Amino acid sequence: MAKNYWGFSLFYLALGLMLNLSQQASLFKRDFYTAGVVEFKPSNELSDNLAGYLEIIHSQNATSTDIIVFPESTLNSAGSTTFVPNPEDQISPCLSDPNATYYEEFLVTLSCAARNASKYIVINLTEKQKCEDVPEDTRPCASNGLNVFNTNVVFDRQGVVVSRYRKVHLYGEPKNSTFLPELSTFETDFGVTFGHFICFDILFYTPAHQLIVEQGITDFVYPAMWFSQLPFLTVNGIFSSKAVQIQLGWSYANNVNLLAAGASDPIVGNSGSGIYHGRSGSLRSVMRQESGERSIYVARVPKYRTKRRMKRDLNRQVATSSSFNIKRDYLENFTSEELQIDAGKTGNLSQNLCHGGFCCHFDLAWRSLRKPARNTSHYSYRVGIYEGWRNEKRLDVNYIRNCGVFTCSGDSIDDCGQLLPDLQRPLVTFTHLEIRVTYPQSWVFLLFPDTLLDNLLPLEPKQFEWSQKRISEESHQVRLALRKSLEVKHLLTFGIYGNYYNNECTYGVGTAEEQLECGYKNPKI
Repeated sequence: MAKNYWGFSLFYLALGLMLNLSQQASLFKRDFYTAGVVEFKPSNELSDNLAGYLEIIHSQNATSTDIIVFPESTLNSAGSTTFVPNPEDQISPCLSDPNATYYEEFLVTLSCAARNASKYIVINLTEKQKCEDVPEDTRPCASNGLNVFNTNVVFDRQGVVVSRYRKVHLYGEPKNSTFLPELSTFETDFGVTFGHFICFDILFYTPAHQLIVEQGITDFVYPAMWFSQLPFLTVNGIFSSKAVQIQLGWSYANNVNLLAAGASDPIVGNSGSGIYHGRSGSLRSVMRQESGERSIYVARVPKYRTKRRMKRDLNRQVATSSSFNIKRDYLENFTSEELQIDAGKTGNLSQNLCHGGFCCHFDLAWRSLRKPARNTSHYSYRVGIYEGWRNEKRLDVNYIRNCGVFTCSGDSIDDCGQLLPDLQRPLVTFTHLEIRVTYPQSWVFLLFPDTLLDNLLPLEPKQFEWSQKRISEESHQVRLALRKSLEVKHLLTFGIYGNYYNNECTYGVGTAEEQLECGYKNPKI
């Protein structure tokens, strides 16, 4: 009898293993995977946030997902930090520490949730680490002997911590950065390798763009708590974005899949989640405008089957943080011009606009729809251009070259970059929008379309035309235009974002010797 029992046990064990291997092979061969991104409104109670996470993981809407991504800073706080396993150790807190004697209970619970749901789960949390565990880091340690990080943690289907990423570019957060920036990736059983980064990181070369350029990564998870702002900010002169606007633009320009999960509290400017498939645009996206929510948005994501070509000649050390504090930019540093829109008439503009040596050409046409009612606010429009450092005190900064059409609530540049409190009926429809720019070559940079409608969502790729062509060793020609036969009434922004990161090895920048060192044979200095 015992012999038969063990025989049957071995048979069913082997059968289970075969079925599991068959399922994995099927997932690997599929030309898509199913992803869920969570728009999540946090509370001040860890227990309430954890309950919300578990409800979403086990919800009917999440049933088909292979991977779920939760947003930044919506789980625990500095008062409930936890240790996180080193991914190299392949630890499942659910199995190794079921009584939560070393890891915090919420981490163990989520490890078990990933295991029970059999899904990859990406969370963001406040992590603690003993300073003595990183003796190579000679920076001063806190009096309690701990580093505190803004950290992504990835559980696989067995609840094992398979990846960990600590945020490089902190947005004024009272947390630590790692001694050296981390580049974190993880492989999945459905045949996709993901990279990951957090919120403000998206504006910098390391790690977000670096993973594409140097490792050929095509899929990314991106937890965020983005504080949305309109394009040209009147307080500091930067070209910024609404969350979904920057998400789509980054995915489009890099032609990669991006799974972006956003914190959801519109009152303080937090919202914006989406699933994006490169040049095809949004598969799912949401920008909440009134109240926050706790919801999962699901989409089938096509896989990239072609291996990306990687640049292997980059031997420069990337600047990961600013070592200087730039003075605050003032609005007079912009070059801008108001569009002369006359009620009931058509109009157009065709001209170059320059800021220093950087110029953009605008071709615009519009039709005024009606006269504004008395005693009501309404949008006017300007074209503007800016070249320089993003100017935010006490934060890492990057160098930008941007130009675009944007709304104002009055005649002055001081009235720009503000969202009117009440949605107004449009006074203008644009019948033609086109911007052409010649951008200098640089050792690494990113150019992308940056558009926004008054529903706080961007134009989709089917609504605009984009081309970027290298016309010489020193320059790129870029064109952004509204698609022919289309008109747009509810426009807030239509522009090109040029992110030059630290502006190193940009053609025409620096001394002749520096230009030659960068590889430019005939530098124009």
